[in-house]
Amino acid sequence: MPRYRLTLEYDGRPYVGWQRQNNGPSVQQALEEALTRLTGETVQLTAAGRTDAGVHATAQICHLEIDKDIEPGRLRDGMNAHLRDESVVVLAAHYAHEDFHARFSAVGRAYLYRILDRRARPVLDRGRVWWHPRPLDAGAMHEAAQLLLGTHDFSSFRAKECQAASPVKTLDRLEVSRIGEEVQMVVEARSFLHHQVRNFAGTLALVGLGTWTQDDLRQALEARDRRAGGPTAPPDGLYLTRVDYPSELLSESD
Repeated sequence: MPRYRLTLEYDGRPYVGWQRQNNGPSVQQALEEALTRLTGETVQLTAAGRTDAGVHATAQICHLEIDKDIEPGRLRDGMNAHLRDESVVVLAAHYAHEDFHARFSAVGRAYLYRILDRRARPVLDRGRVWWHPRPLDAGAMHEAAQLLLGTHDFSSFRAKECQAASPVKTLDRLEVSRIGEEVQMVVEARSFLHHQVRNFAGTLALVGLGTWTQDDLRQALEARDRRAGGPTAPPDGLYLTRVDYPSELLSESD
């Protein structure tokens, strides 16, 4: 039974998130139904990260097994033919190592958070950026963000419903910069707590407004209490952009 690794791009707006749920369509459901129509099999996909409702991806990774041995390029094209009415597409398909697991084999993940801080609301990017009508100081946000690097108890930036065994995570990169009318935040770590990136964005926006200082952010981190952190930014601006794996689990064609 061959195992495959898929790279996906999707617009999260029509979906209740990655995972199948009873309250609406999910990315996982759209893909699994496309696979059933293509192969005639009932297939379950496992993703690198269970993105929330409204969260997007430019390089989500998932793995699956099917009874039929379909050449990866044909699998990609066949799935995309059955996904033509969905907001998800398979960018690439590869045979996967038998030990490859999209979630548990991952050694790094990267997210991008986009904030449009202009007075006029977005039209073309509606639902794809956090519209913030007041100007933000990206430099101040970046400087404050460096306090969050390294290994910390991130309870102050953890959603109440987070199921992670520990609030301690190691943050490898957190950069904030201005690109035109946008403030963009790039975050990298091996793994994240539920809503951690969105809580970073909402909190750092307070710094960008001048409402919070670096000391306020430091105190919030040290409080280890979600009530001490800033607000949760909306899902609109969040993108899963990269998932890293050990080279020995990837094929030479990658």
